[in-house]
Amino acid sequence: MMMPFDVARVRGLTPAIGDGWVHLDAPTGAQCPEQVALTMGTAVRAPISPPGEAFPASQRAEVIEDAARQAAADLVGADPRGVVLGPGREVLLSRLAEALAPSWQLGDQIVLSRLDDVANIAPWQRAADARGIGVRWAEIEIETCELPDWQYDELLDGPVKLVAVTAGSEHVGTRPAVASIAERAHRANALVVVDGYAAAACGPLRIEELGADVLVLSASAWGGPQCGALVFRDPSLLERLPSCSLDPLATGPERLEVGPHCYPLLAGLVASIDYLSTLDDEAQGERADRLAISMRSVAEYQSELMEKLIYELKFVHRITIVGNPSGGVPALSFTHDGRKAQDVAAYLADRGVCAVADMGDHGVLEHLGSGEVGGVVRVGLAHYTTSSEIDQLARALNEMV
Repeated sequence: MMMPFDVARVRGLTPAIGDGWVHLDAPTGAQCPEQVALTMGTAVRAPISPPGEAFPASQRAEVIEDAARQAAADLVGADPRGVVLGPGREVLLSRLAEALAPSWQLGDQIVLSRLDDVANIAPWQRAADARGIGVRWAEIEIETCELPDWQYDELLDGPVKLVAVTAGSEHVGTRPAVASIAERAHRANALVVVDGYAAAACGPLRIEELGADVLVLSASAWGGPQCGALVFRDPSLLERLPSCSLDPLATGPERLEVGPHCYPLLAGLVASIDYLSTLDDEAQGERADRLAISMRSVAEYQSELMEKLIYELKFVHRITIVGNPSGGVPALSFTHDGRKAQDVAAYLADRGVCAVADMGDHGVLEHLGSGEVGGVVRVGLAHYTTSSEIDQLARALNEMV
């Protein structure tokens, strides 16, 4: 029994999941809690003006912005002075790539991972192509989808400027040994950029323990709005990057922020992290302390559910799980011998189960050749998922002719 984590209480905090559907589409974004929706609604109705002025509407924007930086810092154990705010990981990583690329020279290399989502691949590939530098690839083991850390010893030989790697794959569930990879990268004087999209939603994630120089977060992964943060372990690094701000006097994280923020979304970001800190109703102390306790409870709860999900799917006729997601983030992909992914997902939707059909035409799934077998069906767990919902998925798949 995984008390004091009370999933019934948690579900009551998210009205969106009371629509009668089984929401197993968490890897593409969790449903929004009530307090996040209310906070954003309140912020939309309140007067807000660009910060820097003496009147209340401007001061309100400053308060929201500072609160968002502090909340993101509390989530991953960082300094708020190193938190860059923005629309989401795709935009933020593209902005970071544009800022780093001018320092790369002919002959330099970067190391990317076959495990990563395209969001942490495409910006670096574009930047490398623009500068004429080489891209090296960390390969996965096809059977397990594991990303061996030992291969980085060879990959980091020579002038490597950057290593980009995921903290956990929302596609196949694999969680690589990021700290070991980062240690190897730092010995080679390479910058380490970690995609925390899936991992931040399912347990404690600490930037120091990861060894990441930059960690990207997206609030939508845990039920927040469509915005995110680039978290720098050393805030002084921001001053050494070229500024992309429209303000020539911008300093710190504002150097990588373009144009005005959407303050209602930033207010929602704060509310979503506050929400995460309450998932264990026995969590006490400052928000950072409550987050550590609550997210540890989430990790324990989802770990048991994930074991059940894997067990149930292994006994479904003609279903094959991609890789070995056990012990990773609570997400997996599976194929059906005889049906395309779109047909399986449509069948599940007819039975009230939300699952995602992925044609496997990009990222790790493309590398695995998923498109050649009709794609995969992606499912995953959120903090509000229940054991009975997994039973519903398994029952529906077992009844599929």
